[in-house]
Amino acid sequence: MTKPNLLAIDLAKNVFQVCKLCPNGKVIYNREVSRAKLKEILINEKQALVAMEACGSAHYWARFAISAGHIVKVINARAVKAFQTKQKTDRNDALAIGVAAQQEHIHGTHIHSTEEQALQSLERMRHLAKVQLVAQSNQMRGVLAEFGVILPQGLSKLRKEIPFILEDADNSLPDSFRTALHRSWSHLLCQIEHLQELDRQLESLVKSHHICKKLMKLEGVGALGLALRLGRGENFSNGREASANIGLTPKQNSSGGKERIGHISKYSADKRLRSVLFQGALSVITHVLNRPATTNKEQWLQALVERRGKKIAAIALANKTVRTAYALLKNDSDYQPIKLS
Repeated sequence: MTKPNLLAIDLAKNVFQVCKLCPNGKVIYNREVSRAKLKEILINEKQALVAMEACGSAHYWARFAISAGHIVKVINARAVKAFQTKQKTDRNDALAIGVAAQQEHIHGTHIHSTEEQALQSLERMRHLAKVQLVAQSNQMRGVLAEFGVILPQGLSKLRKEIPFILEDADNSLPDSFRTALHRSWSHLLCQIEHLQELDRQLESLVKSHHICKKLMKLEGVGALGLALRLGRGENFSNGREASANIGLTPKQNSSGGKERIGHISKYSADKRLRSVLFQGALSVITHVLNRPATTNKEQWLQALVERRGKKIAAIALANKTVRTAYALLKNDSDYQPIKLS
Protein backbone atom coordinates (compact mmCIF):
# COMPACT_ATOMS: atom_id res chain seq x y z
CA MET A 1 0.00 0.00 0.00
CA THR A 2 1.37 3.41 -1.01
CA LYS A 3 1.97 5.79 1.85
CA PRO A 4 0.19 9.16 1.58
CA ASN A 5 1.94 12.50 1.28
CA LEU A 6 2.37 14.58 4.41
CA LEU A 7 1.06 18.10 4.91
CA ALA A 8 2.77 19.81 7.86
CA ILE A 9 1.00 23.02 8.89
CA ASP A 10 2.42 25.73 11.13
CA LEU A 11 -0.80 27.26 12.43
CA ALA A 12 -1.48 30.98 12.83
CA LYS A 13 -4.43 33.37 12.65
CA ASN A 14 -4.21 34.58 9.07
CA VAL A 15 -0.96 33.47 7.39
CA PHE A 16 -0.12 29.75 7.60
CA GLN A 17 3.00 27.86 6.57
CA VAL A 18 2.37 24.58 4.71
CA CYS A 19 5.18 22.10 4.07
CA LYS A 20 4.28 19.20 1.76
CA LEU A 21 6.53 16.15 1.91
CA CYS A 22 6.73 12.88 -0.04
CA PRO A 23 6.50 9.59 1.90
CA ASN A 24 10.31 9.37 1.65
CA GLY A 25 10.69 12.75 3.38
CA LYS A 26 11.57 14.88 0.33
CA VAL A 27 10.08 18.40 0.44
CA ILE A 28 7.69 19.12 -2.44
CA TYR A 29 6.99 22.69 -1.36
CA ASN A 30 7.14 24.84 1.76
CA ARG A 31 5.18 28.07 1.38
CA GLU A 32 2.95 30.62 3.07
CA VAL A 33 -0.79 30.43 2.42
CA SER A 34 -3.81 32.45 3.50
CA ARG A 35 -6.64 31.06 5.60
CA ALA A 36 -8.88 30.63 2.55
CA LYS A 37 -6.06 28.99 0.57
CA LEU A 38 -5.37 26.51 3.37
CA LYS A 39 -9.00 25.38 3.30
CA GLU A 40 -8.75 25.03 -0.47
CA ILE A 41 -5.59 22.89 -0.18
CA LEU A 42 -7.18 20.59 2.40
CA ILE A 43 -10.33 20.16 0.31
CA ASN A 44 -8.53 19.51 -3.00
CA GLU A 45 -5.56 17.45 -1.79
CA LYS A 46 -5.76 13.65 -2.04
CA GLN A 47 -5.90 11.82 1.26
CA ALA A 48 -2.77 12.84 3.17
CA LEU A 49 -1.35 12.73 6.66
CA VAL A 50 -1.98 16.25 8.02
CA ALA A 51 0.28 17.19 10.94
CA MET A 52 0.20 20.26 13.18
CA GLU A 53 1.30 21.39 16.62
CA ALA A 54 -1.10 21.21 19.55
CA CYS A 55 -1.73 24.96 19.84
CA GLY A 56 -4.52 27.51 19.42
CA SER A 57 -7.13 26.47 16.79
CA ALA A 58 -5.46 23.04 16.28
CA HIS A 59 -8.65 21.13 17.10
CA TYR A 60 -10.68 23.20 14.62
CA TRP A 61 -8.23 22.57 11.79
CA ALA A 62 -7.92 18.90 12.75
CA ARG A 63 -11.71 18.48 12.52
CA PHE A 64 -11.74 20.35 9.20
CA ALA A 65 -8.99 18.11 7.77
CA ILE A 66 -10.77 14.95 8.95
CA SER A 67 -14.00 16.13 7.30
CA ALA A 68 -11.99 16.53 4.06
CA GLY A 69 -10.91 12.87 4.28
CA HIS A 70 -7.40 13.23 5.69
CA ILE A 71 -5.57 11.42 8.49
CA VAL A 72 -4.64 13.92 11.20
CA LYS A 73 -1.84 13.93 13.77
CA VAL A 74 -1.75 16.75 16.34
CA ILE A 75 1.67 16.75 18.02
CA ASN A 76 2.79 18.22 21.33
CA ALA A 77 4.96 21.30 20.72
CA ARG A 78 7.66 19.90 23.02
CA ALA A 79 8.07 16.89 20.70
CA VAL A 80 8.36 19.13 17.64
CA LYS A 81 11.04 21.29 19.27
CA ALA A 82 13.51 18.38 19.21
CA PHE A 83 13.45 18.36 15.39
CA GLN A 84 13.96 22.10 14.91
CA THR A 85 17.66 22.14 14.02
CA LYS A 86 17.90 25.61 12.47
CA GLN A 87 16.78 29.10 13.45
CA LYS A 88 13.14 29.68 14.33
CA THR A 89 11.21 30.66 11.22
CA ASP A 90 7.81 29.59 9.93
CA ARG A 91 9.48 27.51 7.19
CA ASN A 92 11.69 25.70 9.69
CA ASP A 93 8.78 25.21 12.10
CA ALA A 94 6.63 23.59 9.40
CA LEU A 95 9.50 21.33 8.34
CA ALA A 96 10.12 20.30 11.97
CA ILE A 97 6.43 19.41 12.34
CA GLY A 98 6.68 17.26 9.21
CA VAL A 99 9.79 15.44 10.45
CA ALA A 100 8.24 14.87 13.89
CA ALA A 101 5.04 13.48 12.34
CA GLN A 102 7.06 10.82 10.51
CA GLN A 103 8.45 9.39 13.76
CA GLU A 104 6.55 6.28 14.83
CA HIS A 105 7.36 6.76 18.52
CA ILE A 106 5.73 10.22 18.62
CA HIS A 107 2.02 9.91 19.27
CA GLY A 108 -0.63 12.48 18.46
CA THR A 109 -2.95 14.04 21.02
CA HIS A 110 -6.67 13.37 21.26
CA ILE A 111 -8.67 15.52 18.81
CA HIS A 112 -11.71 17.08 20.45
CA SER A 113 -15.13 16.87 18.89
CA THR A 114 -17.24 20.04 18.93
CA GLU A 115 -19.05 18.73 22.04
CA GLU A 116 -15.76 18.07 23.84
CA GLN A 117 -14.46 21.47 22.73
CA ALA A 118 -17.55 23.09 24.25
CA LEU A 119 -17.00 21.20 27.51
CA GLN A 120 -13.37 22.28 27.70
CA SER A 121 -14.25 25.88 26.85
CA LEU A 122 -16.90 26.01 29.57
CA GLU A 123 -14.43 24.59 32.08
CA ARG A 124 -11.83 27.22 31.14
CA MET A 125 -14.44 29.98 31.36
CA ARG A 126 -15.48 28.70 34.78
CA HIS A 127 -11.87 28.68 35.96
CA LEU A 128 -11.36 32.29 34.81
CA ALA A 129 -14.67 33.37 36.40
CA LYS A 130 -13.57 31.81 39.69
CA VAL A 131 -10.17 33.55 39.58
CA GLN A 132 -11.80 36.90 38.80
CA LEU A 133 -14.35 36.43 41.59
CA VAL A 134 -11.62 35.77 44.16
CA ALA A 135 -9.57 38.74 42.88
CA GLN A 136 -12.58 41.08 43.03
CA SER A 137 -13.54 40.02 46.57
CA ASN A 138 -9.92 40.30 47.78
CA GLN A 139 -9.64 43.80 46.34
CA MET A 140 -12.83 44.89 48.09
CA ARG A 141 -11.54 43.52 51.40
CA GLY A 142 -8.20 45.27 50.89
CA VAL A 143 -9.54 48.72 50.07
CA LEU A 144 -12.07 48.57 52.92
CA ALA A 145 -9.30 47.60 55.35
CA GLU A 146 -7.58 50.91 54.50
CA PHE A 147 -10.67 52.66 55.92
CA GLY A 148 -10.62 50.51 59.04
CA VAL A 149 -13.44 48.23 57.89
CA ILE A 150 -12.37 44.60 58.44
CA LEU A 151 -14.54 41.88 56.93
CA PRO A 152 -14.76 38.25 58.16
CA GLN A 153 -13.39 35.51 55.89
CA GLY A 154 -15.64 33.79 53.37
CA LEU A 155 -17.69 34.92 50.39
CA SER A 156 -20.97 34.43 52.26
CA LYS A 157 -19.81 36.83 55.00
CA LEU A 158 -18.77 39.36 52.35
CA ARG A 159 -22.18 39.17 50.69
CA LYS A 160 -23.84 39.69 54.07
CA GLU A 161 -21.71 42.64 55.23
CA ILE A 162 -21.27 44.81 52.10
CA PRO A 163 -24.92 46.05 51.88
CA PHE A 164 -24.71 47.28 55.51
CA ILE A 165 -21.36 48.99 54.86
CA LEU A 166 -22.80 50.80 51.82
CA GLU A 167 -25.81 52.02 53.83
CA ASP A 168 -23.86 52.96 56.99
CA ALA A 169 -23.52 56.76 57.02
CA ASP A 170 -21.29 56.70 60.12
CA ASN A 171 -18.34 54.74 58.69
CA SER A 172 -16.74 57.90 57.20
CA LEU A 173 -16.40 56.47 53.68
CA PRO A 174 -16.07 59.27 51.07
CA ASP A 175 -19.00 59.52 48.65
CA SER A 176 -16.78 58.92 45.61
CA PHE A 177 -15.41 55.71 47.16
CA ARG A 178 -18.87 54.59 48.27
CA THR A 179 -20.09 54.95 44.66
CA ALA A 180 -17.13 52.97 43.31
CA LEU A 181 -17.62 50.30 45.99
CA HIS A 182 -21.28 49.96 45.03
CA ARG A 183 -20.29 49.39 41.39
CA SER A 184 -17.71 46.78 42.42
CA TRP A 185 -20.34 45.12 44.58
CA SER A 186 -22.81 44.99 41.66
CA HIS A 187 -20.07 43.53 39.47
CA LEU A 188 -19.29 40.90 42.12
CA LEU A 189 -22.93 39.83 42.26
CA CYS A 190 -22.94 39.44 38.46
CA GLN A 191 -19.77 37.34 38.69
CA ILE A 192 -21.33 35.08 41.32
CA GLU A 193 -24.43 34.59 39.17
CA HIS A 194 -22.26 33.90 36.09
CA LEU A 195 -20.18 31.32 37.98
CA GLN A 196 -23.29 29.57 39.32
CA GLU A 197 -24.74 29.37 35.80
CA LEU A 198 -21.49 27.89 34.44
CA ASP A 199 -21.51 25.33 37.28
CA ARG A 200 -25.06 24.29 36.38
CA GLN A 201 -24.20 24.00 32.67
CA LEU A 202 -21.07 21.94 33.31
CA GLU A 203 -22.81 19.64 35.77
CA SER A 204 -25.59 18.96 33.28
CA LEU A 205 -23.19 18.34 30.37
CA VAL A 206 -20.87 16.08 32.39
CA LYS A 207 -23.78 13.93 33.59
CA SER A 208 -24.93 13.42 30.00
CA HIS A 209 -21.41 12.73 28.61
CA HIS A 210 -20.81 8.99 28.12
CA ILE A 211 -17.08 8.97 28.96
CA CYS A 212 -17.47 11.30 31.96
CA LYS A 213 -20.24 9.10 33.39
CA LYS A 214 -17.95 6.08 33.09
CA LEU A 215 -15.02 7.84 34.78
CA MET A 216 -17.09 9.33 37.61
CA LYS A 217 -17.31 5.84 39.14
CA LEU A 218 -13.57 5.97 39.91
CA GLU A 219 -12.35 7.25 43.29
CA GLY A 220 -11.00 10.81 43.42
CA VAL A 221 -11.15 11.48 39.70
CA GLY A 222 -11.53 14.75 37.80
CA ALA A 223 -13.82 13.16 35.22
CA LEU A 224 -14.04 16.09 32.80
CA GLY A 225 -10.32 16.84 32.51
CA LEU A 226 -9.41 13.16 32.31
CA ALA A 227 -12.05 12.45 29.65
CA LEU A 228 -10.81 15.34 27.50
CA ARG A 229 -7.19 14.23 27.91
CA LEU A 230 -7.63 10.52 27.22
CA GLY A 231 -10.49 10.53 24.73
CA ARG A 232 -11.10 6.82 24.14
CA GLY A 233 -7.44 5.97 24.73
CA GLU A 234 -6.68 5.78 21.01
CA ASN A 235 -3.50 7.86 21.23
CA PHE A 236 -1.74 5.73 23.86
CA SER A 237 -0.26 2.24 23.62
CA ASN A 238 -0.84 1.41 27.28
CA GLY A 239 -1.86 2.86 30.62
CA ARG A 240 1.68 3.89 31.55
CA GLU A 241 1.91 6.09 28.45
CA ALA A 242 -1.36 7.78 29.41
CA SER A 243 -0.15 8.34 32.97
CA ALA A 244 3.25 9.62 31.78
CA ASN A 245 1.50 12.04 29.43
CA ILE A 246 -0.21 13.66 32.42
CA GLY A 247 3.02 13.65 34.45
CA LEU A 248 2.25 11.00 37.06
CA THR A 249 5.14 8.60 36.40
CA PRO A 250 8.69 9.07 37.75
CA LYS A 251 11.46 10.43 35.55
CA GLN A 252 14.10 7.98 34.38
CA ASN A 253 17.82 8.63 34.06
CA SER A 254 18.97 5.13 33.14
CA SER A 255 22.20 4.19 31.39
CA GLY A 256 24.58 1.24 31.07
CA GLY A 257 21.93 -1.25 32.09
CA LYS A 258 21.30 0.54 35.38
CA GLU A 259 17.84 1.91 36.05
CA ARG A 260 17.67 5.19 37.95
CA ILE A 261 14.13 6.21 38.84
CA GLY A 262 13.61 9.74 40.15
CA HIS A 263 10.66 11.93 41.08
CA ILE A 264 7.76 13.03 38.89
CA SER A 265 8.59 15.70 36.32
CA LYS A 266 8.08 19.35 37.18
CA TYR A 267 7.68 20.44 33.55
CA SER A 268 6.58 17.50 31.35
CA ALA A 269 3.05 17.38 32.69
CA ASP A 270 -0.52 18.57 32.42
CA LYS A 271 -0.21 20.50 35.68
CA ARG A 272 -3.86 21.44 36.09
CA LEU A 273 -5.14 17.91 35.56
CA ARG A 274 -2.38 16.40 37.69
CA SER A 275 -3.23 18.84 40.48
CA VAL A 276 -6.93 17.90 40.34
CA LEU A 277 -6.10 14.18 40.43
CA PHE A 278 -3.66 14.71 43.31
CA GLN A 279 -6.21 16.65 45.38
CA GLY A 280 -8.83 14.01 44.63
CA ALA A 281 -6.43 11.27 45.72
CA LEU A 282 -5.68 13.09 48.99
CA SER A 283 -9.42 13.31 49.65
CA VAL A 284 -9.80 9.57 49.04
CA ILE A 285 -6.88 8.83 51.39
CA THR A 286 -8.43 10.93 54.18
CA HIS A 287 -11.69 9.04 53.74
CA VAL A 288 -10.07 5.57 53.58
CA LEU A 289 -7.89 6.08 56.67
CA ASN A 290 -10.92 6.79 58.84
CA ARG A 291 -12.54 3.36 58.38
CA PRO A 292 -11.64 -0.30 57.72
CA ALA A 293 -10.74 -1.20 54.12
CA THR A 294 -13.55 -2.74 52.06
CA THR A 295 -11.72 -3.32 48.75
CA ASN A 296 -8.31 -4.55 47.62
CA LYS A 297 -7.43 -1.04 46.47
CA GLU A 298 -8.27 0.48 49.87
CA GLN A 299 -6.18 -2.18 51.60
CA TRP A 300 -3.25 -1.44 49.26
CA LEU A 301 -3.68 2.30 49.83
CA GLN A 302 -3.70 2.02 53.63
CA ALA A 303 -0.50 -0.06 53.55
CA LEU A 304 1.16 2.40 51.16
CA VAL A 305 0.31 5.41 53.34
CA GLU A 306 1.77 3.64 56.36
CA ARG A 307 4.94 2.78 54.43
CA ARG A 308 5.56 5.97 52.38
CA GLY A 309 3.27 8.74 53.66
CA LYS A 310 0.17 10.47 52.33
CA LYS A 311 1.65 12.57 49.51
CA ILE A 312 3.56 9.77 47.79
CA ALA A 313 0.53 7.52 48.23
CA ALA A 314 -1.66 10.22 46.63
CA ILE A 315 0.58 10.34 43.53
CA ALA A 316 0.57 6.52 43.37
CA LEU A 317 -3.23 6.49 43.60
CA ALA A 318 -3.56 9.18 40.90
CA ASN A 319 -1.22 7.12 38.69
CA LYS A 320 -3.33 3.99 39.27
CA THR A 321 -6.51 5.98 38.60
CA VAL A 322 -5.28 7.15 35.17
CA ARG A 323 -4.18 3.62 34.23
CA THR A 324 -7.54 2.23 35.31
CA ALA A 325 -9.37 4.96 33.38
CA TYR A 326 -7.34 4.12 30.26
CA ALA A 327 -8.27 0.43 30.58
CA LEU A 328 -11.97 1.27 31.04
CA LEU A 329 -12.02 3.50 27.96
CA LYS A 330 -9.91 1.20 25.79
CA ASN A 331 -12.00 -1.89 26.61
CA ASP A 332 -15.32 -0.03 26.96
CA SER A 333 -15.91 -1.61 30.36
CA ASP A 334 -17.26 -0.36 33.70
CA TYR A 335 -15.31 0.11 36.92
CA GLN A 336 -15.89 -2.65 39.46
CA PRO A 337 -13.60 -2.53 42.53
CA ILE A 338 -12.66 -5.94 43.95
CA LYS A 339 -14.27 -6.40 47.37
CA LEU A 340 -12.36 -8.00 50.22
CA SER A 341 -13.54 -11.52 50.95
